[in-house]
Amino acid sequence: MKLNEYIKAVELLNLYSYHYYVLDDPITTDEVYDKLYHEVVEYEESHKEDILKNSPTQRVGDSVSDGFTKASHLSRMWSLDDVFDSADLQKWLTKTYKLDKNISFYCEPKYDGASLNLIYENGELTKGITRGDGSVGELITQNVKTIRSVPLTIEHRDRIEIRGEVVIYKDEFEKINELRLKNGEAVFANPRNAAAGSLRQLDSSITASRNLVFLPYGVGENTLEHKLLSQKMEYIYSLGFKKPPLHAICRNFEEIEAIYQEMNKNRDSYAMMLDGMVIKVDEIAAQIDMGYTVKNPRFSVAYKFPAVEKITTLREIILQVGRSGVVTPVAVVEPTDIDGVVVERATLHNFDEIDRKDIRLNDKVIILRSGDVIPKIIKVLTNQRDATQEKYQRPSSCPVCGSELLDEGVLLKCQNLTCEARVINSIIYFASKPCLNIDGLGVKIVEALFISGLVKSVVDLFDLTLEKLLTLEGFKEKKAQNLLDALEGAKGSEYWRFLNSLGIEHIGEVASKSLSEKFGSGFIDATKDEIVALDGFGEEMAESVLEFVRVNRETILKLQDILRPLEPKQREEAKENPFKSKSVVLTGSMSESRDVIKEMLEAHGAKVVSSVSKKTDFVIYGEDAGSKYDKAVSLGVAVLSEQEMREKIEQA
Repeated sequence: MKLNEYIKAVELLNLYSYHYYVLDDPITTDEVYDKLYHEVVEYEESHKEDILKNSPTQRVGDSVSDGFTKASHLSRMWSLDDVFDSADLQKWLTKTYKLDKNISFYCEPKYDGASLNLIYENGELTKGITRGDGSVGELITQNVKTIRSVPLTIEHRDRIEIRGEVVIYKDEFEKINELRLKNGEAVFANPRNAAAGSLRQLDSSITASRNLVFLPYGVGENTLEHKLLSQKMEYIYSLGFKKPPLHAICRNFEEIEAIYQEMNKNRDSYAMMLDGMVIKVDEIAAQIDMGYTVKNPRFSVAYKFPAVEKITTLREIILQVGRSGVVTPVAVVEPTDIDGVVVERATLHNFDEIDRKDIRLNDKVIILRSGDVIPKIIKVLTNQRDATQEKYQRPSSCPVCGSELLDEGVLLKCQNLTCEARVINSIIYFASKPCLNIDGLGVKIVEALFISGLVKSVVDLFDLTLEKLLTLEGFKEKKAQNLLDALEGAKGSEYWRFLNSLGIEHIGEVASKSLSEKFGSGFIDATKDEIVALDGFGEEMAESVLEFVRVNRETILKLQDILRPLEPKQREEAKENPFKSKSVVLTGSMSESRDVIKEMLEAHGAKVVSSVSKKTDFVIYGEDAGSKYDKAVSLGVAVLSEQEMREKIEQA
């Protein structure tokens, strides 16, 4: 093969691939493709200097990465607001028409996969970046090059960002799971998880083996001069990208609703998973004028498909024990496929839920699954009962350790501090960042310490020695010493951190700070009336503290003696400022870590809490503010950007 023949062969192979992977219209056989491909490989092996950047051989994943580096998008990748029914859609249209009446809408499927941003420069794919937080993602270019529906080169020379979703087709998903079962590997829960997991493999050959598909849905930074989004997307498809299975330009509510109903009706017939339809204003100038809210574009919305309900049979109710000893019931149902996900469990929330809905074993029930929400039982079909149903008996003993449960009505609790479920989970919490921040006490290490018998309670952590740790598999001297150093470093921490690390039911970081500031180590002798008098405390929280102290007083004193946490200093009263004695909630990404912002506000006398209510005075938001921002607006709570907050503090 000569150079000109090699160039023609690469062009022909790319044409074959385009028809096969993008157009779904093969124009040759596998045999012809494979023969020509191997001729190209032979030529490239002896003429490495001639290898073309768009040669199909450059797609073969053969590198293993140590990890992914972070990379910034040229322009932000926004998330979309959701609407769930025709009434929601009408509200969104009314709001959008107030901004501009002379508009039409571009509608296309909302793919259920993993978002990806492609950057092309001078016609060459230079970067593939995961969505990340919308501003910064992970650089996975080598993996992206293995995706056959992603062109390595395009006939567009200016720099451009092309955004889309990486999916695995449903039939390919079944093949992958069959192979994983044969190999004794855990199967993927659904095609979206499989796509996301495949995209982020450190070994690019695994990504290459998964037959991922890239479906573009928009552009970021670009120099295109099209006046309509629909025109812009047609141009993107002409560069060699795959078209959506269905898309349309709509003029009004009726046309949008019609195309949505068509997509929803036929969703099972599409090769990929869909979870709704995306609606975008088609006119680019109108998009620019409408702009963005804190977290969403005003010119676009996701019209989600309705949640899927299925009838199944409740086979069993199992119990899970949390770190604080709370026992939670979980429904085990007959395996049921809901929108591509096999559901075998559903949440029951608590034991009152079982009584309220009169849920019985062997009942026919309707379960609901909506997006990523944990499936739940929404209705018991009592009319389908026969003689096989059994009333559920509330348990009286812990399913893990067998000790007697404390029955508080809604909640059942295991009080045994040596219960395996409590010990492992409580140690993990004890060592977590908001508590004592002990590096090296991850789930696997804690489980190994417990199973080996070296640690049967939190107190035992501080009896560990180098000799003991070296008896554990996987522990070398450096790793063991690092853990011992981390345990030693936990000593002398702030008292609120120690209090928070105990894992008292209903007592989180904010409540721990309040208890610590008021009582310090004297909290174990505080009365119910004294605790209830604290701002933000109710009777349930006070009872929880008192009960925990009653059961664990000796352990608390032992840990205090070992860790010697610092008694809280009396904080100087803050000078007058807009945040003094105010309840503040933080949401979104800030210029500094949330902990730094939090400490700054607390130094100014603010009480920083985690949830928004009518009692909240301010919600301070950064990039990608979430549902807390929306709730604040709906409740009429004052919202401030981080910059506005800093200006108020500076002025004060």
